[in-house]
Amino acid sequence: QVQLVESGGGLVQAGGSLRLSCAASGRTFSSYAMGWFRQAPGKEREFVAAISRSGSNTYYADSVKGRFSISKDSAKNTVYLQMDSLNPEDTAVYYCAADDRRYSSRYSYSISGNDYDYWGQGTQVTVSS
Repeated sequence: QVQLVESGGGLVQAGGSLRLSCAASGRTFSSYAMGWFRQAPGKEREFVAAISRSGSNTYYADSVKGRFSISKDSAKNTVYLQMDSLNPEDTAVYYCAADDRRYSSRYSYSISGNDYDYWGQGTQVTVSS
């Protein structure tokens, strides 16, 4: 069992930055690839970014590539999402998720929410124009 708690959301003007944090507790953090997803009002949840167990491999949705950066600090059991050049289309609830990959390559990750085993409660990000 893994518990995930996101923080760092808030209201920011277009062009601004935010850094989201996701603190994990429970099972060994190193067993999990981690991902960030988001859901805007009236829309389906969408993939944002993922990072492998090793931390060396990352992947981004086209809509955030070059603006967002995912990273992890294994010593703190925390994964981050640095979000720069925010625009109103980034407004959503952002969710952190953990994908148990103990039996998979430490360099692998998934962009499908269906592969993730644990989810945080979400943190609201609102970007004003």
